[in-house]
This record gives sequence, C-alpha cells and structure tokens, in this order.
Amino acid sequence: MVTEILPPRSRKVKILATLGPASSDPKTIRKLMAVGADAFRINMSHGDRRQKAKLVDSIRALEKELRRPTTILFDLQGPKLRVGTLDGGEAMLEKGQRFTLDRNPAPGDATRVELPHPELFEAIKPGTRVLIDDGKVRLQVVSRAENEIVTEVEVGGRISDRKGVNVPDVLVPIPALTKKDREDLAFALEQKADYIALSFVQRADDVAEARALIGDRAALMVKVEKPAAIDALEDILALADAVMVARGDLGVELPPEGVPPLQKRIVARARELGKPVVVATQMLESMITSPTPTRAEVSDVANAIYDGADAVMLSAESAAGQYPCEAVEMMDRIARSVEGDSAYAERVHFTATPAEPTTADALAESAGQIVDTIDVRTMVCFTSSGSTARRIARERSKVPLLAMSPSQSTARRLGLLWGVHAVHTRDIGSFEEMVEKAKRMALRHKLADGGDRLVLMAGVPFGTAGSTNVLHVVRLTGDELDRYRASAGK
Repeated sequence: MVTEILPPRSRKVKILATLGPASSDPKTIRKLMAVGADAFRINMSHGDRRQKAKLVDSIRALEKELRRPTTILFDLQGPKLRVGTLDGGEAMLEKGQRFTLDRNPAPGDATRVELPHPELFEAIKPGTRVLIDDGKVRLQVVSRAENEIVTEVEVGGRISDRKGVNVPDVLVPIPALTKKDREDLAFALEQKADYIALSFVQRADDVAEARALIGDRAALMVKVEKPAAIDALEDILALADAVMVARGDLGVELPPEGVPPLQKRIVARARELGKPVVVATQMLESMITSPTPTRAEVSDVANAIYDGADAVMLSAESAAGQYPCEAVEMMDRIARSVEGDSAYAERVHFTATPAEPTTADALAESAGQIVDTIDVRTMVCFTSSGSTARRIARERSKVPLLAMSPSQSTARRLGLLWGVHAVHTRDIGSFEEMVEKAKRMALRHKLADGGDRLVLMAGVPFGTAGSTNVLHVVRLTGDELDRYRASAGK
C-alpha cells in the first residue's frame, strides 16, 4: 500500500531555513518542513558537533518518514579577524583622534589595542580602511610599521573585547579554511552533508583548496561576502557548484547602496551558468522578535524571487528567533504571491540563459518551448548526476519538474534547485520502463492526473551520467489513472 507522502510545494523557489536553539527539536523541524522549509542550514559557527549530529539525525528520520529527499547544508565559519582585549572590557573612540593597532597583547585603551593577526601588518597600507564591530567604528590607516598600524578615527564609537575587524580594501593573506574549518569539514562529510558552504572566499584558490578536500562527497557552495570575491567572480563560480549572496557581511565591507546591484549581478550570472543561487541574510530580520515582518522586508524577499533566485534563506529568524515557524510560513506566502503574479513569468525570464552547444542543453531548451506551446502539466527527468535537472531548472519553466534519481545524494542536492521536486527511486533499464515510471511517479506525487501531458527527458543508455539524449511527450490516460488508484488502494 502506498503511504501518504509530503506533496510538492505550490511554489518553485526554495526556502532554506537555518536551525539553531529555537528550532533544534524534532517537533519544530517537522513543523518547519510542514509550513514550507525545503532545506536546512547547519551553522558551524555556533554549538558543538554532538548537537549538529542530532540535527542531522532528526532531518534524516523525517526524510525517511515523509519520503522526501531533504537538503542539508553545513556552513563553515571561516577566519574571524578580531581585536584583542581592552582594560575594563571597552573603550570610547572619538572622531579625529589617533588610534593604534599593534602586536602588544597587553589590554588596550582609548589609544591602542592589539591586532592579533600578523598577516595584516604586511597587507595593510596607508589609506586602507579598517572597520570594527561590523563597521560601527571606522578607522583609516595613516602609517604602518612592522609592529604597529596608526589610524585616524573617521567614525567614532564604543569598542569592546574581541570585536570583529574588516579590511575591505585589502586582499587578506589568510586562507579561507582555518584549522577549525578543516575539522568541521571532516565532520560534515562524515554526516553526509549535501552542501558545504565556504566562507571568507577571496580568490579561486580558496575554492580549489576546498574542492580538493571535499572531492565529490558533497556539493560546494561559495559565499560571496568579500569585495575581493567580486573581482574574481568568474573564476570562483567556475569552480563552485552553487553560490550564496551573503548580503550581511558583504554590506559591511561595501557601501550599502552597492549591495543590491551586486546581488542582481550574482543571481543573473549563476542562473546563466545553471548553478543554484541562494539569497541570504536579514531577509525577515524583524521577525526575530516580531510575529510579522516590515513591508520593506517583504519587498526584499519578493525582489529576490522576481530575479529568479533558486532559494531564499532565513538565518537568525529561524535559528534563534521567537517565531521560527511563522518566519518560514511568511516566506512561503510571499513566494506564492510573487509566483502567482501575472508579470512574474516575464520578470523571471529577464535574465537570458542561452543554451550551451550540447545535446542536453538543446533538449532542455526544446522542452521549455514544448511546455510554452502545448498544454503540459509536468516535466519529468531521469538523472544520475543531477546535470539534466540543473539544465531544465535554468530555463525557469512554468510547470514543475519531477526529477527522479537512483542516487540518494543526487536527489538530496536537487532540493535547492528552482522548481524541482526530487524523488529517490530505483534505476530504469528500458524506454518503456522509463515512460511507465514517469507516469506512476507523477500520479503518486500529485503532479499529474488523467488526461495530462508529461514531457520526459532522459539519457540512453540508462544509468550513464551526462548522456541526456531523449525528449518524449506522453499523455496519462483515464485507464492508467484507474489502474494506479486501484494499486494504491490495495
């Protein structure tokens, strides 16, 4: 007998929810998924590994029960630049005064503080900006010596022990992976993470280093949060499987007005390359303490969806806020409203996604044209590596995509792709079996009914990655629907 399964979403953009103290128990995780979470982020900056392993166990148990492959993303912390300690724990800096960053570990005061990062003393030059505490205090370098950096305070304020430091004008000579990150990465791979998010990316070499450690055991997502990454964006995206626009950190080091155009540029380029793109940070920030968002936040989320992002992400809203489920539910409502807008289809296709000169790309583009020409209910693809699903998703078709894979890891990774409902199923051995399974799965997952047309894509010989060469249109008959219902009722 076929048991009840979680039906596909009525929207195509995905929701990535961060888990934390407010959402770490199995009951809350279940509710988050019920109200709209498609994938879960585990932040390695906080908590211990035993807690993280419990989160994975809860998600995988729910995945098995609901028979829905579920994406888990482990987000590595990356290097953290910080000042040292201060006498009394804090100091007040006044605009126009001189303030020294040095290598003396003694507690600082209103004239100096330790900067315990020797690499920065060589990289920083006169004129370089130094931001403390997410830019609340802003300094400009006047002079630099071997053991001290003299600055002038441009924006004064209170600083306290171990506050964060940003140097937006400098390519920081620090690798993206710290010792902690390497240990966390090994743990994440042991937990069979679907995606690894790499922080502090500045250059393509950072991505190559992570790729060498990960291999094909997980997909690699780069977080664009440093200005240097923008300069090397093409090389970075070429090595990555997915990208996250981490607007919070990006907004610290760049003028706030510079972030929106960069967001649009990154989303558009990732879409052109057919790589999942996530827009993240401060999307419904007020819902950390309020049951409803501001109208500006709603517009922010809506704009990311209009741009065609594959996923939108909740951070503290779902991890530590007072209303984690309400935040996911609100994001779901915004997404369904945007996708129901008659102007949405035109807006989401504003970014051109020209096909590469390959058979698979040509077939994916043709499938989209078929959907636009005749009445089609659902597209179906068989994929072992996920590449066929990525090609189809890039076209942003008006109908959902049912992606079936014999690989559980592939099915899970597809959870961040726009418009994709992934299913883990046994492999197929013949064309006839492909057609029958496509019909049966479309009915089981409520993506088709009697009389509906399906567009099928697959590769022959079956089971060979990268061999997509079949495009086929079928219609579900009333007799097939009756047979399915009879078998499901046994």
